[in-house]
Amino acid sequence: MSEDGPSTVVCGHEPRTRPRVVVAGMGSEYRRDDGAGPVVAARIVEEAPTTHDVGPVVDPLDLLGRWDHADLAIVIDAMCSGAPPGTVRVLELTGTTVTASPGVTSTHGISLLGALRLAQAVDQAPGRVVAVGIEGDDFGKGLGLSPAVDAAIPVAVRKVVDLIKEVQACA
Repeated sequence: MSEDGPSTVVCGHEPRTRPRVVVAGMGSEYRRDDGAGPVVAARIVEEAPTTHDVGPVVDPLDLLGRWDHADLAIVIDAMCSGAPPGTVRVLELTGTTVTASPGVTSTHGISLLGALRLAQAVDQAPGRVVAVGIEGDDFGKGLGLSPAVDAAIPVAVRKVVDLIKEVQACA
């Protein structure tokens, strides 16, 4: 896919436009498990070369201008929810139900939901946004992922690639 616009896919005998899919790995490689998102995003582009990696992204506001009008935007980030380290969760963010839960915190200046709300307000939001979270274990300073998060990387990659194949499948 080029950045100039969507390419055409032939399904049987009827051509259709290939959906624009962007992935963004959120996080910093210098904060151990916080670097999981960019690692997953880089591997996804290897497995799904028609996908555009718009990261790494340190703050959700960085998504503005990068994910505009994408058919599908997938944001991969480390999370700290109390689940066992290495747990992978997929969360669909819909435009009509974009609300934050009480007590949800973010290490970023604005949450992913806040960035989505802002993109919606200026009519630049992606058609669909999916967040993929990997439960972290160590967010201290330093390079490298903890063993549990490192082991979860292939699981997260597979979940994201499956989402991409689903949206790009010919109906």
